[in-house]
Amino acid sequence: MSDHILVIHRWRDRYALYADYIDHSAHHVTYVTTVLGRQSIPDSAAGIVTVRETDDFHQVKQAVDTLSVRFGPPARVVALNEGDLDTAALLRAQLGCPGQSPMELARFRDKLTMTEIVACAGIRTPAFADAPDPEAVREFAETHGWPVIVKPRRGTASRGVLRIGSPGELDGLAAQPPEARLVQTFCPDGIFHVDGVWTGTALGPWRASRYVNTCVDFTEGQALGSVEEDDPALLGPLGEFTAAVAAALGGRRPWVFHLEVFVGPGEGGGSPRLTFLEAGCRVGGAEIPFIWREVHGLDLMAAAAAIQLGHDPVAAPSSRPRQDGRGGWLLVPTPVPAPCEVVAAALPSAGGTAGPYTQVVPPVGYVMPKVGGYEHVGARFRFRGSTTHEVEKAIQATADQFTLDCVAVEYPRSPVSRGGCGLDR
Repeated sequence: MSDHILVIHRWRDRYALYADYIDHSAHHVTYVTTVLGRQSIPDSAAGIVTVRETDDFHQVKQAVDTLSVRFGPPARVVALNEGDLDTAALLRAQLGCPGQSPMELARFRDKLTMTEIVACAGIRTPAFADAPDPEAVREFAETHGWPVIVKPRRGTASRGVLRIGSPGELDGLAAQPPEARLVQTFCPDGIFHVDGVWTGTALGPWRASRYVNTCVDFTEGQALGSVEEDDPALLGPLGEFTAAVAAALGGRRPWVFHLEVFVGPGEGGGSPRLTFLEAGCRVGGAEIPFIWREVHGLDLMAAAAAIQLGHDPVAAPSSRPRQDGRGGWLLVPTPVPAPCEVVAAALPSAGGTAGPYTQVVPPVGYVMPKVGGYEHVGARFRFRGSTTHEVEKAIQATADQFTLDCVAVEYPRSPVSRGGCGLDR
């Protein structure tokens, strides 16, 4: 055995296959995780500590100290969930580990810094500014017009995104908890996400997908879907745009990206109008890791893990045979806020329309936990087909026919070891 490699982990489902990325027989591979995440950790883990929240640096640092007594200080820190990137960067800085530091991560986590870098590279962005208070938003809108979008500079999963249409709506912003925010002009164009690998010199494998509804709609109770695009007239410009953004933000450093882009019609039927929205230095959320493995036979998580371990970012072939074609996914929110208990869930036959190839639907009696992100939602579905149209049709049919009934409940927080850092293994 040699180095101690620490993994910060929070998923219950197998979004990441750590045993495929790290040789657990050649390293002491330890995990700091939540109660829910404990279920998907490899049996070959050398040590596991459970904490309440992995984005709480104090809890995680206590857990690392506990593991270090037995296995020595970590030589590498791996964190693949967006919510854990800041914690991992702070740990590396304190422990003297190689890898992404807080300063290097800032351009991917602070949306004001990110947008400034992209705009300085000559890439189209909405007009934007810092928004420290409602008055700054008012002044911005007086120059650029209403409505405007105000969002946290370090937000995830559309948390706290507000569309403000007039000065009279600024009271709603003033009532929000204080935090650093960004204001932008509203862009009415459709939103795509582009996922893939920047090698440091060029694009590696990548896929562009169109959202069905929006992430903000999802926070307001509507289903959220995504379908991979097959139009070459759109994919060509999107590829060039993606390469420009990846180079602006990553430079010569490789990174796995989840890029969101506004896509509008071009003038006179020409090339589409592409506008930067934001980008994450990580694998896309929702069902994206599964679609890549199950439909395209590639593992984006493997590339992200390789970068954090100091290796080349290879999107390793998955163990599943390559299907290819186009993929898509659908998330259905719970009808009442979590925690809530499922009392009914049904997906009637879609008739002549193909349905999902797999689904994660909670059984009756299951209590949905109150956890952020897109894993613990009402139901999750994955689709594949030969064309964008075929997949989108199946997504829409499933969204129209699936029903989920829940009732609100109260339940105690899951217990963890005393102080949140007891050694489980």
